[in-house]
Amino acid sequence: MRILVVGSGGREHALVWALARSPQAPTLFTAPGNPGTEALGTNVPIEATDTAALQTFAAKEAIDLTIVGPEQPLVAGIVDAFRTAGLPIVGPTAAAARLEGSKAFAKEFMQRYRIPTATYRTFDGDAFDEAAAYVHAEGAPLVVKASGLAAGKGALVCATEEEALAALQRIMVDRAFGAAGDRVVIEEFMTGEEASVFALTDGEHYVVTVPAQDHKRAADGDTGPNTGGMGAYAPAPVVTGGVLTRVCRKIIEPTLAGMAEEGHPYTGILYCGLMIADGQPRVVEYNCRLGDPEAQVVLPLLQNDLADVFMKTAEGALSGVHLRMGQEAAACVVMASGGYPGPYATGKPITGLEDAAANGALVFHAGTARTADELVTDGGRVLGVTALGATLKAALDRAYSSVGSIHFDEAQYRTDIGRKGLARL
Repeated sequence: MRILVVGSGGREHALVWALARSPQAPTLFTAPGNPGTEALGTNVPIEATDTAALQTFAAKEAIDLTIVGPEQPLVAGIVDAFRTAGLPIVGPTAAAARLEGSKAFAKEFMQRYRIPTATYRTFDGDAFDEAAAYVHAEGAPLVVKASGLAAGKGALVCATEEEALAALQRIMVDRAFGAAGDRVVIEEFMTGEEASVFALTDGEHYVVTVPAQDHKRAADGDTGPNTGGMGAYAPAPVVTGGVLTRVCRKIIEPTLAGMAEEGHPYTGILYCGLMIADGQPRVVEYNCRLGDPEAQVVLPLLQNDLADVFMKTAEGALSGVHLRMGQEAAACVVMASGGYPGPYATGKPITGLEDAAANGALVFHAGTARTADELVTDGGRVLGVTALGATLKAALDRAYSSVGSIHFDEAQYRTDIGRKGLARL
């Protein structure tokens, strides 16, 4: 089997690592990949957003299956293009990927199908005065979101009306997120505990992975700005068996049924970002792909042949498939460049990966590059250091001891990953 993974981050390294464990011994290609994926297959110098070049490569190289990691090519329609060309691919069509590509569409969709979420209003990007009046009418706290894709940074939690107005200024007037701010969603601030549940679906049947919990804020104690994710762990004990049943019945199944009813069956990976309070889940956001860094803790726990599961997903043959998840816990600590998610420097030499591996860690590359003679930083989130353990505490202890073995100038990371899970256990 010949498999192409599209993307270059930690999620894609985790996907390639998991696929490399398949008993089918697939030949793996990653476009464009990173130094971590290069050790497991062949990196292809094609950007994830260059659909035409990726399609040409897949046809020329007789790729049996393409798996798309990041959201941008999915929202842009890579699945539509590949299917038109008869090339098997895992992911939603552009119409279905609007669940992530447009927060306004997603909120309206949830309202139509009575899927539990926060109350909200949407505003055009030039309607600042109208949005500001809504802020004054509702009061704080509120969450102000750029409707389009903003690399995980477009949701601004506002504790006061002044902060909400400043968020509107940033999105609608300063255009900090560009076209992503052409529409703005203002919604109630939901209380509770967040969790991530992933469903793999062929449009009709679905299976769910072990639930995970991401850590979006940059600093300890869930403070600082939102980031792409500073760490994760799985399983997340806030998602009890009863909660997961409610997620499936009240969220996943109505979502799949609604997309099918609207003529856009959802296929691929459906990410349900949830807020859970008193055992009741509500949707914070949908994503149309695996989370990052959640993939780095979910995939190491998966015991199935991932290549087989993804092929069945693409072929519409998930009926009868059951995911087997290991009984261990997994924890991932993201090591980021100093200053992230703001401005940061790159090109910092990285050392200690061998020591971390000797400690039993899985080190997933996210923002790295290889020069002639050394590995250097090349992004905001640089590495995802993952460890497994018999308990969550054991997994966290190993992950953090492995982080201590890795060094690059101005490295930053949170020291409290998994604290909510430990409190529940």
